[in-house]
Amino acid sequence: MSVYTRVTPEDLNELLSHYAIGELEDFRGISAGITNTNYFVDTTLGRWVLTLFEQIEDTAALPFFMQLMDHLAAHGVPGAHPVARDDGGFLSRVQERPAALVYRLSGASIDQPSAEHCHSLGGVVAEMHRAVASFDQIQPNVRGLHWICDARIRLANVLEADLLRLLDDEIAFQRAACDQEYRNLPKGVIHADLFRDNVLFDGNRVSGLIDFYYACHEFLLFDLAVICNDWAFDTHQVFHAEHWQAFIESYQRRHPLAADELAAWPAMLRAAALRFWVSRLVDHHFPMSGEVTHTHDPTPFERLLRQHRHAPPPLTGR
Repeated sequence: MSVYTRVTPEDLNELLSHYAIGELEDFRGISAGITNTNYFVDTTLGRWVLTLFEQIEDTAALPFFMQLMDHLAAHGVPGAHPVARDDGGFLSRVQERPAALVYRLSGASIDQPSAEHCHSLGGVVAEMHRAVASFDQIQPNVRGLHWICDARIRLANVLEADLLRLLDDEIAFQRAACDQEYRNLPKGVIHADLFRDNVLFDGNRVSGLIDFYYACHEFLLFDLAVICNDWAFDTHQVFHAEHWQAFIESYQRRHPLAADELAAWPAMLRAAALRFWVSRLVDHHFPMSGEVTHTHDPTPFERLLRQHRHAPPPLTGR
């Protein structure tokens, strides 16, 4: 979440005229995250989050995200629930950009998770993966290997030679894994971006999952790899086995893992590290302009990728 586009009170009053959620009282930009413009919006009837979509590759996919969040809320998965307009739709336009309002959830994200936080998250992610079994819409992964290959072309003239060699070697490895380790993995709609800043907690309990705008039909195991890379490793890429053990035991009680997932785990950890290393390289070398923006250093994911190439942690946490 960032602020690339300035929203005015006049913009918000016009927007709110199409919703039955009260009149504007206050609003402020949100600086965390990196992709879209986000504002907290307070009205006489509640508190909401407004998102202006800045980097969605295919705006035709926006109804998919809204319907997915609505589906998960109906199945009891705590998350950002979109607010319906008076005409029943979920999408509006603000400053010539697609926009949506969602219910503002209680709780806050955490910088330093405990094993108890990871245990709660494991159960919620398992319930999310169970709930999407009855969600029949398909959205391709717009940040998959094809996107990484396209990004490699953009990065070729700005990366040092050793980094470009690492990128090329890992792309080749992942291409082979698609034909081997990944061939029979279970798939479904995943969040694909469950970093710490996209999970809210009340105490040790998950109160909501947010920012579903990279959700796609993909290997369920990819969600777990993204989570492991962020929740079980600290800023120095030190693995905290107790955090991962708490997560995966809670997850497996509700959503048991398949044998193929156990076998593919080392490769999938590398896939998740590669995905976010490349996206942060792109953001670093080709930044968007905006009023309040927030980018991440790509180096930690480079280090994590190198680490996984030699000594990946086990999926079971043991």
